[in-house]
Amino acid sequence: MKKTIEDFNLKSKKVIIRVDFNVPMKDGNITDDNRIKESLKTIQYAIENGARVILLSHLGRVKEESDLEKNDLSPVAIRLGELLKKEVLFVESTRGPIVEVAIQNMKDGDVLLIQNTRYEDLYGKLESSNDEELGSYWASLGDIFINDAFGTCHRAHASNVGIASHLPSGLGFLVEKELNQLTVALQNELHPYTVILGGAKVSDKVGVIESLGKKADYILIGGAMAYTFLKAKGIDVKSSLVDTESIPFCEDMLEKYKDKIILPIDSVNAKEISEENMHTCEIESFKENDIGLDIGPKTVSLFKEYLQKSKLIVWNGTLGYAELEAFSHGTKAILDILKDIEAIKIIGGGDTAASVISLGYKDYMTHISTGGGASLELLEGKQLPGIVAIEDKDE
Repeated sequence: MKKTIEDFNLKSKKVIIRVDFNVPMKDGNITDDNRIKESLKTIQYAIENGARVILLSHLGRVKEESDLEKNDLSPVAIRLGELLKKEVLFVESTRGPIVEVAIQNMKDGDVLLIQNTRYEDLYGKLESSNDEELGSYWASLGDIFINDAFGTCHRAHASNVGIASHLPSGLGFLVEKELNQLTVALQNELHPYTVILGGAKVSDKVGVIESLGKKADYILIGGAMAYTFLKAKGIDVKSSLVDTESIPFCEDMLEKYKDKIILPIDSVNAKEISEENMHTCEIESFKENDIGLDIGPKTVSLFKEYLQKSKLIVWNGTLGYAELEAFSHGTKAILDILKDIEAIKIIGGGDTAASVISLGYKDYMTHISTGGGASLELLEGKQLPGIVAIEDKDE
């Protein structure tokens, strides 16, 4: 068992909390603040217990100078202040005298957000490579470290593993909740256990497919990755996206788990990624230049048969090109089915979580993870570096 924020006396302590404020932005405006809201319980607990709260988060990827402005965390500081109903101090720098003076001037209950940790990736990927000096520096700013950023727990970065290596450390409430909920799936005690997998590339989910093939009763595959599996079955999917290098893997999985892997039987297609010339056809009846972009109604009915008898359902990856509403109907239809099913329903972060929330199905799910990659690796049975680095509870 790992220590949590509740294992520490926070009064007048400088508490560094690694949060996940990697929120979608458009023209400098936050388009979905769910991840900020998910962090509130831990931050409010620290405030109420007299901590001086120092927040660290990344936003987007920073590879060149032009990435700095669009990944500026200042709009997040404003939104967090609105949600907390108190001022959130914001420091434009990631290190140096400005940061240090701001922290020295903090009082009990103050909250300070430091600029995007990935600004440190601009020259040498210091954050993402877990640079020892950077992790040690950030640790020097605080007395206690709390990791509440589940979405980065599968990565060893300076702002999580690096800091935890130098300070007394624990988990925040969000990470604790994520681990507790996902452990249900790991324990593999509920059957039938059905996994829904979507998304683009099979290669991104090789590990999870291999692992879940041994544990799950059924694996329902949609999204672009379904067309790679169909190709592996010898079906001509014309111009659909196919992960060619993964075809031998798919052939192996289809042979090994032929009674578990359930593939689409019809598809919503178009000649290009647009609503023009959309049509639905059987999987064996693709027309020349067709691109498969969503599961069809017969596939929805097929998937429904397996879902209705399930006791545990884990879903990662949308079932169509959900960025366009025309190809989001398969995902919506499955959500509508899940709404009425009495089962443990876990949504594995990323685009799937965004769809569940934006389409109004959040309250019908048992748990919506804030970390797609982290949840997948946990389901694979991997240890997450950001968790491993946290101190164990005393026996």
